[in-house]
Amino acid sequence: MILVFGGIAGGSYMALQRYGSPAHAGTCTATGLDTSHRYTTDRVANAALISAVAVDRGLPPRAASIALATAYQESQLQNIEHGDRDSVGLFQQRPSQGWGSVEEILDPVYSTNAFYDALVEIDGYESADINDVAQQVQRSGHPEAYRDHETEGRLYASALTGQSGANLVCILDDVDGVGTPEAVRSELERQFPRMTESGRISASLEGAEAAPQRPEGSGATALVIDVGGEDDIGWSVANWAVAQAAEHAVVQVSYAGRTWDRSLRGEDAQSWASIEGGDPDAVVVLVAGG
Repeated sequence: MILVFGGIAGGSYMALQRYGSPAHAGTCTATGLDTSHRYTTDRVANAALISAVAVDRGLPPRAASIALATAYQESQLQNIEHGDRDSVGLFQQRPSQGWGSVEEILDPVYSTNAFYDALVEIDGYESADINDVAQQVQRSGHPEAYRDHETEGRLYASALTGQSGANLVCILDDVDGVGTPEAVRSELERQFPRMTESGRISASLEGAEAAPQRPEGSGATALVIDVGGEDDIGWSVANWAVAQAAEHAVVQVSYAGRTWDRSLRGEDAQSWASIEGGDPDAVVVLVAGG
């Protein structure tokens, strides 16, 4: 009976991997510090935005670590419209305490910049204790709570600020619909406004041959993001692009001889693959049917 049930379970697992939703579908993982943490795709998209704003402002990765630990404690990385008293948004900022209007705070780019505006006024935040700095910004009634999320804050900051290379991996179902590379470019410009306006990052639409390979179902147009030869910026943008995959139907991201492919399953989906071809000096993003 054990063998029979084992065979059924194994067969069901293999069938699910091949024909159904993959294990952990709808989640992304960042790895480091001898551990890993998995978040749902909506939370990772917000983590990517918070990190992108730090990179765009030229802040150190430590700033993103502090912001991510704070946002997870305050909202679980969700842009919520309610909270304690008049608190709203990713950081549960309060209009009555001068953080801005409700409408402004519910704009994640605005609220993240507001957090960093307060953070950079704290002397020595770059090396101080993450929990203590977060508490200085937030003035929470639970002053030790940010400490619980320091590790994952550091992991995701490392991945999304480009410090740990090909790190972020998302496990997603096959795309149901199509996306456009123009939509990804618009989001890039919204989250990296200083870098895109100055030309430090530039994005263009090119043929899909800019990618190392063209997965089945991808469109004929690629978004090619020139990062000016800055490797940490390249990996920041590459991991950021993976974080956009669920929302924008991204099917492949490649950079520096590595590629994330949405269609991979099982062990192959647990890391970025090494691959030849395409434009190794730019982040190349393919979307479904774009």
